[in-house]
Amino acid sequence: MKKILTIALLQLLALHSIKAQQKNIPVIIIMADQLRYDALGAYTPHINALKKDGVVFSRTYTASPICVPSRGAFFTGRYPNNNGSLLNGWVAQDEHYRNVKKGTRNLYETMGRHWNAWHVGKQHFFTQPDIEKDAAVNVQWITQKTYQQWLAPQGVKKPGGKEFTDFAPELVSGAYTHTKRYTIPAHKRYKEGLRYFPDDYFGERSAGIIRQHDGKKPLMLATMFMSPHPPFHIPDPYYDKVKKQDISIPANVGQWYSGQSPLQLYALGGFIGARYSRQQWEDVWPRYMGLVNLLDDETGKIIAALKEKGMYDDALIIFTADHGEMLGSHSLWMKMCMYEESARVPLIIKFPRSFRPAVKETAHPVSLIDVWPTLIDYLGISGAGATDGSSLLPLAKGQAFPRSKVFIQYDGNAAYGSNQRCVVSGQYKLIMDTFRKEAYLELYNVEKDPQEKENLATNPAYQAICRQLIRDLQEHMRQTGDLLAFPDNLYQQFITNYPPLHEKSGS
Repeated sequence: MKKILTIALLQLLALHSIKAQQKNIPVIIIMADQLRYDALGAYTPHINALKKDGVVFSRTYTASPICVPSRGAFFTGRYPNNNGSLLNGWVAQDEHYRNVKKGTRNLYETMGRHWNAWHVGKQHFFTQPDIEKDAAVNVQWITQKTYQQWLAPQGVKKPGGKEFTDFAPELVSGAYTHTKRYTIPAHKRYKEGLRYFPDDYFGERSAGIIRQHDGKKPLMLATMFMSPHPPFHIPDPYYDKVKKQDISIPANVGQWYSGQSPLQLYALGGFIGARYSRQQWEDVWPRYMGLVNLLDDETGKIIAALKEKGMYDDALIIFTADHGEMLGSHSLWMKMCMYEESARVPLIIKFPRSFRPAVKETAHPVSLIDVWPTLIDYLGISGAGATDGSSLLPLAKGQAFPRSKVFIQYDGNAAYGSNQRCVVSGQYKLIMDTFRKEAYLELYNVEKDPQEKENLATNPAYQAICRQLIRDLQEHMRQTGDLLAFPDNLYQQFITNYPPLHEKSGS
């Protein structure tokens, strides 16, 4: 008995030693803004190299396809309904829906206690109280404000301006519509040059932080790039680096499908996107891919600095995006919808050399809410608070994942309204699009129909699947205290309002 206790004690001490070692691991988070999952390839050699060294989670979805709530979910590991951050909240009436609720634990406040923690780049993680002003959060901040303070004395303007925007309607508080200027797919050369471009500034600052790291505490660096988010005001050589003839755009670009939700025309993505033809999108795509290439080069600076410092092999590196970009797919613009181009994101995790994953890639559906629980699990972090996500380590080890469904929600951009809900279960994805009291359903087999051209929701053969996924969605909404509600007879209402296409045509 004494021998058994001794062995158990030694095992416990060994486990504690491993966890202590893991807490000394550098953690590097690189997040792009508005990066399509399918944009990685010919113009992303540095990210491609990271993929070879890491594990690719090829079916990763954002928790919300809009900047602020996506990041709120990422940094808390909680669904937007649970953490309180539902939208960007740029309109005063609905601004209160922007912040993560007081008392919700997050990555920054937790890791700042042990790591030398830095945030560099776009700061769209809003909390109550303000995380940047919270003395208890030990993080150093380099943000858009820092960039503009650096830029101003040099007499140089940042990219963008009124010429890259136009008016669009927006539902406020779910009750009335106002107009607001939003980005359009206009493009122009940023003549001030790469040196003054925000992501070059953030890339240089990030690389400098790595090179100057003194090693007294492990480094935690979260670099939030702004590319390839519009405006497409792009410096040389990236503005015309990618040629139209060198890329083949997806077949669904510039196409509006018969089963597509007509309610999208009330929203920003459809109101602006439907104005552009496929030929016009063919001219926009090279500009977007130029920004993707710029993003890749800035990512390469961070990786090169890690290698120069001798930190790369032992670092845990995460590369992802907050959401995607429609870029004309389904005749839509920007994000704010549940199609793959908007809601699906790249996710690569390069583990330290001491950990050998069993797989190089997994296609199991996962969510960005799973990243923080993965760090908690791998690094042995205690006192991190509750999360809704699950650690991705079992998938990396070739084991079963505890969750079979991914839930996504959208509640508006600057203001609350035009809500959408989505559940991904295996090969199927159910989308519920709403406007005021109306709801439209879309069901896709994303394995057989990855560009989501055929809506199966009106096909009687898929009625049972639709009804089951609606029940799954209702239960999730109930558990998370969703502000949105829809009737139990939703499916029947939809079929009544939108009878199967073959019935309407008389064929």
